[in-house]
Amino acid sequence: MANSANSLPIVLAMTGASGAAYGVRLLQQLALSGRSIHLLTSPSAGAVLAQELAIDLGGRRDNIQPMLKFAWVTSGDHQRRWHPLSDEQIAECSSRITVHDYRNFMTPIASGSFLTAGMIVCPCSGATLSGIVHAAGNNLIQRAADVHLKEHRKLILVPRETPMSVFQLENMHRAAQAGAIVMPAMPGWYHGVTSLVDLIDFMVARILDHLGIPHELMQRWGVEPIECSDQHRRTGEE
Repeated sequence: MANSANSLPIVLAMTGASGAAYGVRLLQQLALSGRSIHLLTSPSAGAVLAQELAIDLGGRRDNIQPMLKFAWVTSGDHQRRWHPLSDEQIAECSSRITVHDYRNFMTPIASGSFLTAGMIVCPCSGATLSGIVHAAGNNLIQRAADVHLKEHRKLILVPRETPMSVFQLENMHRAAQAGAIVMPAMPGWYHGVTSLVDLIDFMVARILDHLGIPHELMQRWGVEPIECSDQHRRTGEE
């Protein structure tokens, strides 16, 4: 029996580009959606998590608890809040996440025979982007991305850099030509932005859209406003 795309696991890789909050928020939302996740973090990603979000993985890339516990709470009566997951949610989400060492090529996601619903590199550093488009295969992140391209599966790349050199632009062009979805971390402002969380959620929402995962993270253009009290938008409250 063929696997349903809605039941297949999703690969998420976080690399050393700025914008760690996008990857952390995406990890939480993917886990809350009930999907199985294969997670990879590069050493540089760990350094960025510590510098930007004060998330300390303690030198262990299999330490996902700090990322699942992270919450960005904004001030002000009219600002949206990114609430922490409950202990029960953290335990449930943890059971859905398989962490791989980025140096280990003997894992299932290194093979095209292992079926997935897609892969996201968020955030995607310039070095990782270059390694992917040149099929360098220097680590498991690059190898897994190469697998998704050669198997014509969904690959979403989320670079966060400005300005971009001609080489980075050429690499994004090559990635798009090969079938990747290049989605620079350039959040919109048309959805009633009142806080930093709104901008983060805009990007995460667009990624979830391309994966076909329902959410209510942002106000869609031309759609009636939605309440900000559901689990996805106010994660872990109540």
